[in-house]
Amino acid sequence: MKKHHTYKFNPHTLSYEKVKTSFVDKLKKISFSVAFGLVLGVVLLVIGMQVFDSPKERQLKRELATYERQMKQMQNVMKRNEAVLADLENRDNSIYRTLLEAEPIPDNIRHSGIPVFDSFYLMDGMDNAELIKSTRRRLDNLSKRLYIQSQSFDDIYRMASNKKDRQDHIPAIMPLEKTKCQIISGFGTRFHPILHYRRMHTGVDLSAKTGTPIYATGDGVVVTAGRGDASLSGYGIAVLVDHGYGYKTLYAHMSETKVREGQQVKRGELLGLVGSTGLASGPHCHYEVWFNGNKVNPIYYFYNDLTPQEYEQVIEAANQENQCLS
Repeated sequence: MKKHHTYKFNPHTLSYEKVKTSFVDKLKKISFSVAFGLVLGVVLLVIGMQVFDSPKERQLKRELATYERQMKQMQNVMKRNEAVLADLENRDNSIYRTLLEAEPIPDNIRHSGIPVFDSFYLMDGMDNAELIKSTRRRLDNLSKRLYIQSQSFDDIYRMASNKKDRQDHIPAIMPLEKTKCQIISGFGTRFHPILHYRRMHTGVDLSAKTGTPIYATGDGVVVTAGRGDASLSGYGIAVLVDHGYGYKTLYAHMSETKVREGQQVKRGELLGLVGSTGLASGPHCHYEVWFNGNKVNPIYYFYNDLTPQEYEQVIEAANQENQCLS
């Protein structure tokens, strides 16, 4: 192969002279070429990495897109499940618990106790961070509500299993035979015949002849029998029955009792006889119903042995504003 030489024009001699290149010059030239090539290669590589994805990056992007679609589908599934759970919660409060006379579960209990994860801040600035956070929060909320609803169904099952026992214990009849008594005064503000002023009448007065039998209106245990309870001053000879499930009934102004304290009684069992003891102006039975410590209108607990027509007549008579007997 013919060797090429480099010539340089010399103005002093007006002739071309051969340029002699030293080894050092050749080494510098080669080093510059190599360095320039390396720099250019790196620049092109960086530009290429910014503009074009590597096979691995393309695979990761496809996976991320798939995960994002899956997360959105999970959000839709959770939305449907939340709607189903909300319907169960509504039926639980408005139907099941209403039928079983149980208190509904408040919303602040159903939605309480949702944990806040401190590690969420690590995802700040990441793509789809909000999607992941919101999904996690909804999952935690759903888990909490499902747990509470499961507990509620356990309670409802127990209450339903005890419904027969509950029905036997809750007051449901009149304390006197309906053919042997008359409602003289109902629940509400009335004029007292002995004290001579208007005050709250916390029961109903059933007028009857002295000695008329008085019966338990539900299964329970006798708490007080006679005149021994100072808190029942003015009621004369009285019987207080604890029925459980938050209910108690009071039968006052008896002439005598037929039960003792601590005795278990059944609905319809004889408790005592009508009289006019205590602050009473005539023979009658003053009857009260207590629920969770509050005195409520007894008239709404006469439904078990009255026809609808008789029940309406009883309510109408009890609502009349008149003088009570005690």
